[in-house]
Amino acid sequence: MSEKPTVLLLGGCGFIGRNLLTYLVDNNLSAEIRVVDKTPPQMAWLNAKQSKAFENEKVDFCSANLINANSCKNAFVPHPTTGRSWDIVINCAAETRPNQTDAVYKEGILKLSMNCINESVNVQAKRYIELSSGCINSSEKTPLREDCKTDPWTAVAKQKLKVEKELQSMENFSYTIVRLPIVYGIGDKRYLMPRIIIAAIYKHLNEVMKLLWNDAMRLATVHVDDVCAAIWQLALSEKANREIYNIVDDAESTQGSISDILGDIFSINIDYFGIVMSNLTKLSLSDTVSEINDKHMEPWAEICQQNGLSNTPLTPYLDEEQLYHKHLNLDNSKLKEFGYQLKHPKVTNELVKAIIDDYVEQKLFPKSLVF
Repeated sequence: MSEKPTVLLLGGCGFIGRNLLTYLVDNNLSAEIRVVDKTPPQMAWLNAKQSKAFENEKVDFCSANLINANSCKNAFVPHPTTGRSWDIVINCAAETRPNQTDAVYKEGILKLSMNCINESVNVQAKRYIELSSGCINSSEKTPLREDCKTDPWTAVAKQKLKVEKELQSMENFSYTIVRLPIVYGIGDKRYLMPRIIIAAIYKHLNEVMKLLWNDAMRLATVHVDDVCAAIWQLALSEKANREIYNIVDDAESTQGSISDILGDIFSINIDYFGIVMSNLTKLSLSDTVSEINDKHMEPWAEICQQNGLSNTPLTPYLDEEQLYHKHLNLDNSKLKEFGYQLKHPKVTNELVKAIIDDYVEQKLFPKSLVF
């Protein structure tokens, strides 16, 4: 592109969207940016840096429910000042709340994405980016490549895979699909953050944190900074047209490696129930999940009250899918062959502490639990 592209950022107030906007603004990469979300920035728990990005003169916010076809169409209208249409459309929007019905996920993922894809065709976008799920199969020993056999094991992944297939069936449409593992970084609430909070609770309780399964369970990771930078490089490259890429780090993260970091940060001991004992929970997994959440939610509420935190979006709540014995294990060789160089090849204590520090500064995480 001879001039800086215009960007339509769908779901731009979410975790990845807000970081992507900040990346684009800080590096002056786009001529115009429209952020679309049903949640306004003022209610999205942004930190100071993220809020500043939304205030940039190149950024235009549009409130829209992308499940509604007319609302979606309005979100795609040309920029009011320049009249330019949208060169790059990045879809970070999706229904990701836990424990929803299949119908809710179908509407909030498949229908939403198809609305956005159809409007991208109408405005003749130069590239459409779909953020998909890495939970497309489970493999302990062999990291999964992009062309692996698919057997999605979360409700979100099942609908995301349908979107992928719809995109692949469209002729003469320029798209790139990125599959994501556990994404962590500033602003994370639902990926790594519940584990961080639970570890902090065990520090408060002065108990051993005992986890289901074992330390070998694969939990592929990537820092949100790498997600943002990789998406942008892929969006601008003809090589990435009509391709799928796993965006994942080199850490080969496991439940054990992540728990070791949390144990070190909060000075707690970690133990595991093991495969045999954990398999017994399958007989009544919903009851097990309820017991786990009951154990964590009550002390979390007490700790927040003691620290004067009457309102925080952070929660230790886990849903059933997060406790499945499924290996999230993705291969990043295609991304490396493309030429992307990771900024954060592995999860470190410092990167995890940065997430906590940011929430402490916003008065959303109890200061008494800080290392």
